Amino acid sequence: MTSLGRCRWPEIGPAVLAVPLGATEQHGPHLPLDTDTAVATELCRRLAERLPGVLVAPALPFGSSGEHAGFPGTLSIGQEAFERVVVELARSAEEFDGIVFVNGHGGNLAPLRRAVRLLRAEGRPVFAWAPSGRADDAHAGRTETSVMLRLRPADVELTAAEAGNTTPLPDLMEQLVRGGVRAVSDNGVLGDPSGASAEEGEALLATWADALVTAVRGWLTR
Repeated sequence: MTSLGRCRWPEIGPAVLAVPLGATEQHGPHLPLDTDTAVATELCRRLAERLPGVLVAPALPFGSSGEHAGFPGTLSIGQEAFERVVVELARSAEEFDGIVFVNGHGGNLAPLRRAVRLLRAEGRPVFAWAPSGRADDAHAGRTETSVMLRLRPADVELTAAEAGNTTPLPDLMEQLVRGGVRAVSDNGVLGDPSGASAEEGEALLATWADALVTAVRGWLTR
């Protein structure tokens, strides 16, 4: 059994806890709001399949998503609250041999780094990882559309898929900080979902899972 939520407490033995960190936020007119959570959860599942002794915690479905304010359905707990939740969650999991945070949302990165730095200063065995992506395909573009076509095709509305702003993310950052995604993309898309496919989504998931397993193995051996 690899799902913590389905375990009974006497079944919990020595294990590394993998925690999916997601978000509930707009993903263009064609993808579900829990896209980031779904991706992080799937990567944790694949990690547990390949590394013995890994348990997957229930996902944290809310993150720091203030940049997506103005699009209906987006829920954000902000950077400070997200950082505190991660810290307190890790502090409460002392019986585990280590904690791996698998992050699916870019807005969580800064507070996650701060949380990990504090937890390590306290001597806690924690590790954080996030999949890499293209600067011109940062949100609800071809990458995420392909992955969701692989994971939950029924929740992808391809007839509504359309290109958004394809300017590389670093070049948009100043505007994003000032005005959020609304300031740079009317439809909430940063990228172009054209050409997305389930086959490409599986290839991406496999590549990310390989990188995650390699990174966690390296961390555990250190």
